Amino acid sequence: MRTPPVAAEVVAIRPGGPLTGSVAVDGSKNAALPLLAAAAALRQPVHLGNVPTNTDVETMLTLLRQGGWHAARPVSDPHTTVILPSDQPQPGPAPEVAARIRASYYLVPALLGACGRARLPWPGGCDIGARGMEQHFRVYEQFGDRTSVDDRGYLVEATTRGSGTVSVTLPFRSRGATIAALLRAVVAGRPLRLGRPNLSPEVLSVVEALRTAGWESRVDENVIVLRPPAVVSEETVLWRVPGDKIEAGTLACAVAVTGGDARILGVHSEDVAPLVDALRRLGIPAHADDNTLTVQAQGARPTGRSLRAVASLDPGGLDADFEPPLMALVLSLPGIHLFADAINPGRHGNLLPQLTRLGAEIHELSPTKCRVIGPQQLIGAGVEATDIRTGSALAIAGLTARGVTTLGGLEQLRRGHADLPVKLHTLGADICEVIP
Repeated sequence: MRTPPVAAEVVAIRPGGPLTGSVAVDGSKNAALPLLAAAAALRQPVHLGNVPTNTDVETMLTLLRQGGWHAARPVSDPHTTVILPSDQPQPGPAPEVAARIRASYYLVPALLGACGRARLPWPGGCDIGARGMEQHFRVYEQFGDRTSVDDRGYLVEATTRGSGTVSVTLPFRSRGATIAALLRAVVAGRPLRLGRPNLSPEVLSVVEALRTAGWESRVDENVIVLRPPAVVSEETVLWRVPGDKIEAGTLACAVAVTGGDARILGVHSEDVAPLVDALRRLGIPAHADDNTLTVQAQGARPTGRSLRAVASLDPGGLDADFEPPLMALVLSLPGIHLFADAINPGRHGNLLPQLTRLGAEIHELSPTKCRVIGPQQLIGAGVEATDIRTGSALAIAGLTARGVTTLGGLEQLRRGHADLPVKLHTLGADICEVIP
């Protein structure tokens, strides 16, 4: 009997030459999770392609099975997942499993459609600040659902079935609440008019997927309008997870910090436009087209211009998950740079102490704002991936830190990236696993 491979708990990173070559990103975890929930809400067979194999996606598949859905990966294509409707009620997702990820809350609409109630623990995932559910509850209440909370989590119960258009305006552009509204409309079979929606690529991929299933939609900066199909089909629909823009951005920053030239394949150009703008401002030639992000940092001269990396939910704004890799990058570049992430108020509390272990001097202006003055020479040390994006940023920092950087907490990194260290190694990084 073959012994399964032992997962490394630590990687060792040393500075080396410029990263070069080509590498393809996985499907986006942040897009795959709501698409899997949308497949469950749709109640017809879905073949979802380009599904990543990170642990958060595997957790979501487990939750679907516990809720009664059939979810399987064909042996011939492990990156495709087939989701078939629930044919009999199940006890529902196990609380200890649902608590591992934030995206468990995307399953509420599908559970309401399958059994009329959804009992879930408070969202888990990365410890980067409070995971408020107030806007989700407001959406469900607009559909006539009843919500209640306690120390263990929350309960949403469907009541009388209404008709007509449901109108909701969000107080801020919450991605989670936007997806909750879309999927609740699908389960209810009712038109939706959603004001002040989040228009991130992850939301738009759900809208596009619903279009292929016959739902009509109109999207602009101020509103999403969704209308059910005249005839509900039971035919199989084919969806595809978009490439991971955050993995692409992380790899781009790794190439840039080493002065390398590389092509990062499989990402939509518009999804990484804010990241490309930031790299160009720093003097790093970069462009994205034909689903390829190209970074040509070899011989580039830093501009010394200040970078304002402020996380934003507005259309075209900088995704908060781009902030950590950019912070790791600018530590090696001249300039006075400002970073702010009020969306995830606990993120800097994770990231900054770990970068400080490498010798970084970062001026904390508030719990969500900091200033970085570069360039700085980092020194290799033992650091910990306390959340997904902190782990990826530390991997970038280790590429220029003098000596050896040992990065632990890989279980956090694997939640969002199946094999980020392998991709860095493919581009020439001096990085190896340390097996216990």
